[in-house]
Amino acid sequence: MGEEPADRGAAVRTAPDSFDSLFLAEYGKVVAVANRVLADRQEAEDVAQEVFLDFHRKHPADAGYAPAWLQRAAVHTALNRIRSRKRRERREVNDANLRTDTPPDPQDVLVVNEERRRVRQALSRLATKPASLLALRYSGLSYVEIGATLGVGTNQIGTLLRRAEQSLLKELNRVTPA
Repeated sequence: MGEEPADRGAAVRTAPDSFDSLFLAEYGKVVAVANRVLADRQEAEDVAQEVFLDFHRKHPADAGYAPAWLQRAAVHTALNRIRSRKRRERREVNDANLRTDTPPDPQDVLVVNEERRRVRQALSRLATKPASLLALRYSGLSYVEIGATLGVGTNQIGTLLRRAEQSLLKELNRVTPA
């Protein structure tokens, strides 16, 4: 008789080939989802590493839910990074304002980058489910893949996407204090 592992974590560690296979199959998708949210390839790769390590510690590599879990975790982790970055930027701006009252040079800011920043900020203000839904859809996932990732019926995805897009538009049009 074979020995049973003492815990699920031990089972994961005894089957490195299945985790390697999972990693090879899903890494690109996880990075793509995170990159879509963050628009920063290096940070997206950091998110993917964090997500895979977390999965490896807590779940068996051959779990059927692994791809959906990894993509959902990538969205959540990326959104958390945006929120964290936003808080840090606010602190830095407040600190800089205490030191000097010179405004930033508008020539240094490109219109496209500003619009992307606004969209990311608006996305970070949305509830987790609509933000995840938008991130997954604009990462190229199909309705079926989004439904599997979020645990929602495929027939509901279109309606949920429309509502999420409306919420995003409201956030984008919301007047934010300067």
